[in-house]
Amino acid sequence: MPKKGKEKNTANKAKHSKLMQQKISKVKLKKQLHKDRLKAIIQKVNQEKKKEE
Repeated sequence: MPKKGKEKNTANKAKHSKLMQQKISKVKLKKQLHKDRLKAIIQKVNQEKKKEE
């Protein structure tokens, strides 16, 4: 038999989901920025090697 009245924890679940999505997207962004920085460094080193040759 279903419960009567207000649903339990609906607001908390929505808030938690929102916060977790923010956290996940923040981590993804940090990883992507790190990858981009590494790519830039590698390209710079490769260009310097080509200039030396």
